[in-house]
Amino acid sequence: MKEQKSFVDNSKGCLFLVPTPIGNLEDMTFRAVNTLKEADLVAAEDTRNTKNLLNHFEIPTELISFHEHNTAQRIPELIEKMNSGLKIAQVSDAGAPSISDPGKELVKAAIKEEIPVVPLPGATASITALIASGIEPQPFYFFGFLPRKGKERTEALVDLANRNETTIVYESPYRVKKTIQDLIAKFGPERQITLARELTKIHEAFLRGSLQDVAQYYEENDPKGEYVLIIAGKPADQMETSSDADLVAAVDNLIDHGKKPNKAIKEVAAGNGLKKQTVYNLYHGIGEEE
Repeated sequence: MKEQKSFVDNSKGCLFLVPTPIGNLEDMTFRAVNTLKEADLVAAEDTRNTKNLLNHFEIPTELISFHEHNTAQRIPELIEKMNSGLKIAQVSDAGAPSISDPGKELVKAAIKEEIPVVPLPGATASITALIASGIEPQPFYFFGFLPRKGKERTEALVDLANRNETTIVYESPYRVKKTIQDLIAKFGPERQITLARELTKIHEAFLRGSLQDVAQYYEENDPKGEYVLIIAGKPADQMETSSDADLVAAVDNLIDHGKKPNKAIKEVAAGNGLKKQTVYNLYHGIGEEE
């Protein structure tokens, strides 16, 4: 193991992860503009959208497409370019790369090649919605987009319903009504929620209340715009106390489904309102310290 420093003279290039505005162009940072100008190449989720952004800020840097359908082809190309010394800036259509957007595969490949990966801070819908939600902001659990249907969706909703952290979910206007009904079925009608839509844009709005309140609101109003759902965690007095055997079985079940042991332990602890160390000790048969 060795520490990788971001800013050192290196014969290799660099991968910059550059957030872009989620609506309001004034949220583009000076550093982001300068990084895009100084990069040798911009890898963009949609070159048409990014071209408009670059034109607005008078950035002449060359564009190349990098999206979920061409990762297998593009990653070797981009890695070769960075190994030869080029600086590449990666952007998605809005917000930070890798968060519900393409990006993570290129990051992993760059790290494997010991190419510096430099993240820039910037616009992100999840935190923007969270801090204005009026719901406890920490701890929180970011989920992103729910599975569309079937067993995966049901399992995800059951898991989220039993978490004591605030949950962040993304949703499109076409599925908001159905998602609210699914949340009522699994979370109960009284669970508190905030729906943030069109963040940073002229029609930005927040809808706050219980799931039942929201369902009634949408009986008379149609959802509009992209949504971030901030859902309150399960109240402590409603958390079911699981037996030691149940907790161990829950960890084993997650491991059987592909989770690494530490990740499984962390999720079971979070879902039961327990400290990770408590579940870790229990799972590994370690006695509690005196």
